[in-house]
Amino acid sequence: MTRVPEEPVSAEPEPAAAEAQPANPVDDLAALLAGQRYLAEPSLATVLYLGLRLGKPILLEGEAGVGKTEVAKALAAALGRRLIRLQCYEGLDVSSAVYEWDFARQMLEIRLAEAAGAVGSLALYSERFLLRRPLLEALRPDPAGPPVLLIDELDRTDEPFEAFLLEVLSDFQVSIPELGTLRAEAPPIVIVTSNRTREIHDALKRRCLYHWIDYPDAPRELAILAARAPEVPARLAEQIVAFVHRLRATDLFKLPGVAETLDWGHALVALGCVELDPATVEATLGVLLKYQDDLARVSGKQARDLVAAVAAGVPAGAGSP
Repeated sequence: MTRVPEEPVSAEPEPAAAEAQPANPVDDLAALLAGQRYLAEPSLATVLYLGLRLGKPILLEGEAGVGKTEVAKALAAALGRRLIRLQCYEGLDVSSAVYEWDFARQMLEIRLAEAAGAVGSLALYSERFLLRRPLLEALRPDPAGPPVLLIDELDRTDEPFEAFLLEVLSDFQVSIPELGTLRAEAPPIVIVTSNRTREIHDALKRRCLYHWIDYPDAPRELAILAARAPEVPARLAEQIVAFVHRLRATDLFKLPGVAETLDWGHALVALGCVELDPATVEATLGVLLKYQDDLARVSGKQARDLVAAVAAGVPAGAGSP
């Protein structure tokens, strides 16, 4: 028997159904990163999504300490992928970044083959003698899916190494003279970071999606502090962020980054601090500032004025303290 509805049935769709929108994959990715305590702004989440969707490397530039390296760590954890990190430095070469041959093992195999009279059948340049460094390791198949390859602080290397990367970042392959070309079955997720101590060449930039990570505004930095250092009391966290933002408005050689904000929060909690005071700030300025000239500039009266301005709720950048 058919039940007659108690109210007339409208031909119009239900409001919820009419307003239903397809899921936004960028928002989904931002939520995954937030689950790893990384709060990505919409523009960054969009670039990361496009990098994943298009299979293109992502070049992240910004001042030291703004969270570029953490992007790769959070992305790998959120996607359940292995993180492979290549830390760049001046003089980095192919043997440290890509591969080298295990000469000690090759010599041992030669001695054993000589003893057995089978030197002629020994293949010295095969994959079992190959020592894979980060770039080549990232091309290896992984049951969990392609790994996240972090090429960290590329600006520390020289231009010849940067030129070598062009093959890896465009074709996801490495040419080894003794073996041939080794190519990834599925390209890794590549995050390249730079502190911009020198300009990255245009040829490499063209192969990447680009994003500049700036210092966060006060509400976002407060949210980052709450996510990364939840033990910091709310009132102290507000004062920490207000102080750091006023500090960034001064003329310093090196402005404190988000990493320093988090370190300062941990340090103040370790000291049992519940509210900023001039003496504690003076004693812990070395957590925020890493250059003697900056410490000398802020110490003393300026530090006390900054604390007073924070207590009075004066907005950052509103005149000199």
